[in-house]
Amino acid sequence: MEHTYEHKSVEDKIYNFWEQHGFFKSKPSENKEKFVIMMPPANVTGRLHIGHALTFTLQDVLVRFNRMRGLETLWFPGMDHAGIATQSVVERELLSRGIKREELGREKFVEEVWKWKEQYGNTIIDQLKKLGASPDWERLRFTLDEKYANAVTEAFVRYYNEGLLYKGERIINWCPHCHTALSDIEVEYENEKGHLYFIKYPFVDNPSGYIVVATTRPETMLGDTAVAVNPEDERYKSFVGQTVILPIVGRRIKIIDDKSVEPLFGTGAVKVTPAHSMEDFETGKIHNLEFIEVIDDRAKMINVPEKYLGLSTIEARKALVKDLEEIGSLLKVEDYEHSVGHCQRCGTAVEPIVSKQWFVSMKSLADEAIKVVEQGTVKITPEKWAKVYYEWLRNIRDWCISRQLWWGHRIPVYYCDGCGEMIVSKSKPDMCPKCGNKNIRQDEDVLDTWFSSALWPFATLGWPEETEEYNYYYPTTLLITGYDILFFWVARMVMSGLHFTGKQPFDTVMIHGLVRDEMGRKMSKSLKNIVDPIDLIDEFGADALRFTLASLSTVGGQDINPSQEKLRASRNFVNKVWNASRFVVMNLEGFDPLVFNESELSLELEDKWLLSKLNKIIKREVELLGNYDLGDASREIYDFMWNEFCDWYIELSKVRLYGADEKKKQSAQYILWSSLIKVLKMLHPFIPFATEEIYSYLPHKGDAIIVSSFPKAEERMIDLDVEKDADFIFSVIKSFRSVKTEFELPIIRGVKAFFSSTNPEEMNLINQEREKISKIAGLEALSEVNDKPSKTVKSVVLDTTLFMELPESVDLSKEKEKFSNKLEATEKSIHSVTGRLANQSYLSKADPEVIKKDRDELGELERFRRTLLSHLEDIE
Repeated sequence: MEHTYEHKSVEDKIYNFWEQHGFFKSKPSENKEKFVIMMPPANVTGRLHIGHALTFTLQDVLVRFNRMRGLETLWFPGMDHAGIATQSVVERELLSRGIKREELGREKFVEEVWKWKEQYGNTIIDQLKKLGASPDWERLRFTLDEKYANAVTEAFVRYYNEGLLYKGERIINWCPHCHTALSDIEVEYENEKGHLYFIKYPFVDNPSGYIVVATTRPETMLGDTAVAVNPEDERYKSFVGQTVILPIVGRRIKIIDDKSVEPLFGTGAVKVTPAHSMEDFETGKIHNLEFIEVIDDRAKMINVPEKYLGLSTIEARKALVKDLEEIGSLLKVEDYEHSVGHCQRCGTAVEPIVSKQWFVSMKSLADEAIKVVEQGTVKITPEKWAKVYYEWLRNIRDWCISRQLWWGHRIPVYYCDGCGEMIVSKSKPDMCPKCGNKNIRQDEDVLDTWFSSALWPFATLGWPEETEEYNYYYPTTLLITGYDILFFWVARMVMSGLHFTGKQPFDTVMIHGLVRDEMGRKMSKSLKNIVDPIDLIDEFGADALRFTLASLSTVGGQDINPSQEKLRASRNFVNKVWNASRFVVMNLEGFDPLVFNESELSLELEDKWLLSKLNKIIKREVELLGNYDLGDASREIYDFMWNEFCDWYIELSKVRLYGADEKKKQSAQYILWSSLIKVLKMLHPFIPFATEEIYSYLPHKGDAIIVSSFPKAEERMIDLDVEKDADFIFSVIKSFRSVKTEFELPIIRGVKAFFSSTNPEEMNLINQEREKISKIAGLEALSEVNDKPSKTVKSVVLDTTLFMELPESVDLSKEKEKFSNKLEATEKSIHSVTGRLANQSYLSKADPEVIKKDRDELGELERFRRTLLSHLEDIE
């Protein structure tokens, strides 16, 4: 093995080895339990970002764990055509060459998108391989593949034939830049500083009287067809039914009452613009109001007085406010912060407009999706997200699924040019079934990307056909994703899966947090805080990035911050694993553990202790990973590897490895080898590259660690009495080393030491382990005494008092001064922390974790104070 671990020379080599041997492949095996995860299909335009890295790391850890447990494990990979995103990218690329989409026409433009997809579309796949992802790449599916497209068409036609899909004129979210409809969850809301305009609408019967409405968008008043007040608002009860004149336009409109009006907003009277407000659309339908469109699909003014015709909404607002002020209709303007919807893809402010679109009726689908989670058929963890899921589904509106794009699944609806008949069909009809005309044209729109993604868990497995893969792998086991697509994707998969297959698409949904920067901010281009995981892999290695992300994850799904400090700590851990393994490999020379007879083992205290601890951690890892608790699983195996295996067992093993007793040496070699193999297997799901490389240097059975068996705990090896005895010996060693450190003596400096004990068991243990204690603590001699020897300092471990002789070189007067100063500083710190913990105001406001930290600190300070007092007493 190389002296140091170089990830750049290992990772590509190991990944190629895995792929060449087909270790990621899965096939239906009726006799085996399955474990199935569907990879969220990555956007074809995408590059791996840190959020992807978190999702795919968590998935891969569990995939590797269950593969090693012997389950038939399928991680199904895929790519999403990403309608708006891909079309926008290709349009920009064409514009850079001076070509407009409209000049090419639909067919040629779609050809250009396919060319772009073939050239650049696999970038994220290559990056996933860099991360160490191990899905069955031979099954890679694209949402526009022919078979998948057939499933999408099947779903559309079934929805339509069942009366759940309709074409209707409703108010929708419209992006004037992308020039397409958006579903509610494709709109991101941001608080913006704006103004609240108070406008006077005069009464027809009393022009000197008026009602004042407040609005953030005065330009939409040109489409007003009513003023509304709350029926419970005493201020306006007498106004209901009266007619007012719409300023500028002169249109006469009624004052109506409607429960949706919030009396505390503005004046409590609001303008009603049914064609340009989601809420007003519903009000307009209830009260049978006229719908007047004054904003078109380019966010330009239409059907308005000539002065405003063709102006953008912002231009019209400025002109209109000026005109209202001039005619005395503008009462006042106040600063106002409000929530404004923006297109998730391009960031343009969204316009609510009335448009003829295709919709899926959601009520019955949502009811079923709620029921399976309430009944526990689908488990959402953490549970807090189930409440959010319910809230969204209970308030769901019909889903607008048509998009005015060219790239995507074209809507399978055809129109007869002869009689206007609409035909919903899986394939283009030869002629109109009504009039026989052969001039048939297809609907120009495509489906929302999320419509096709909602079918992912079953359409990828062959649905609507009942294939062998579909019957075996569906329903899938687990879905892992961030909470940001709980509605976009998760809820829609549940609804689609239940409706089309009669089964839940997955048993469990594991929601993880988002990745934030070191200041706790969300990653965004505007903040310039986006971290490229490929850069992190290049600097720290894929294993270090994976281990950082896994160890920061929590079952509570909190957001995480993979700081440089944490990445360095993970890289240090990978190096620690490498160095410990290298030590074992070097010390196996001339010894073959595969032929060693276990009956010849001569186990000593530290062997029994390690085997007890090892089997406890195996049991714990199986439990934690089985419960999808990757954070605790990674942290606990880290502690075991670093503290128990490296810091204690390896150090203690050196006594026998470098000793003259061959039988004892072989026992130490065997325990080192067998334990390391099991530790590497537990670490493999988290740090696959380093563990696979190390495994290749160790004697082992089978092809590779990736397909080896995960360790099984042997309960008979867990011995709490052995652990107690070993912990006592370790405390003795630590105590001697600590005293050396306090007196600034090198650990390897040989000194005489003594002990006395009131506990015969402790005395026997020290005598039994005297050689190892002396070697590890750097003692010249360790003798039993009845009284405190002269020129020694003492320390106490349980019922045993330890004495260490101070060399002549130690200046006692300087040591006394040093410890006196430390005692003074320690007592000041104790006073400060005690004061905080006695302050009731502090205790009532401080975070419980902070209070616990204070109490722990106080305990440490008091222990240190006792040590200092003991040393001062000893050197008097």
